[in-house]
Amino acid sequence: MCVDASESDAPGGAEEMPVSNNNKARGKIVRRLGINIFGNPKFDRLLEKKAYPPGQHGRRRMRISDYGTQLAEKQKLRFCYGLTERQFRVLFAKAKAMKGITGDQMMALLERRLDNVIYRLGMAATRVQARQLVKHAHFCVNGRKVSTASITVAPDDKITVRKNERSERLVKEQIESGGRDVPAWMVRDDKSLSALIVRDPTREEIPTIANEQLVVEFYSK
Repeated sequence: MCVDASESDAPGGAEEMPVSNNNKARGKIVRRLGINIFGNPKFDRLLEKKAYPPGQHGRRRMRISDYGTQLAEKQKLRFCYGLTERQFRVLFAKAKAMKGITGDQMMALLERRLDNVIYRLGMAATRVQARQLVKHAHFCVNGRKVSTASITVAPDDKITVRKNERSERLVKEQIESGGRDVPAWMVRDDKSLSALIVRDPTREEIPTIANEQLVVEFYSK
């Protein structure tokens, strides 16, 4: 197990602002990007009702430049996984230094963030909820209590729910609600409320939210 970038926000600038916890603000992000990056069904309904960006109802959309297209693809990933601009740049630099295809390594690092792992395990309804559960120290990794959502899990890491009534109740209720299959690179034990990271995820196992090659091009300029 290793620790990724700090959870602190980068200073200033709209480009570096973290995703708002406000549903109205997230709804505008979803409409602007044209895809439900947050996974909440309410945003699917919003896109069906308002299939146009905020402020552009009844107006023809302007042609988007190559830079604008690359930026939009990057924002899809950044907002989906809940990273600040600083965190995303650090993660991209790490992916670029790794062997293999940079885009594939970047996606694998995003998937291996602890908050995303909790979400993929079905122990939280959304990544936002997963991040809050981690920050409130409801989970342990390899027997150690953690509260940093950006921790990167590795093969053989074991994730357990803390042994207290509130933590166990919150996670058990979410698991029982069902609705999400656990990826093959992890195994969840519902009886012990724990999970094991079997291996790293492959690119084929990661849902496509954005064109990561355009994100690589954006940061490689």
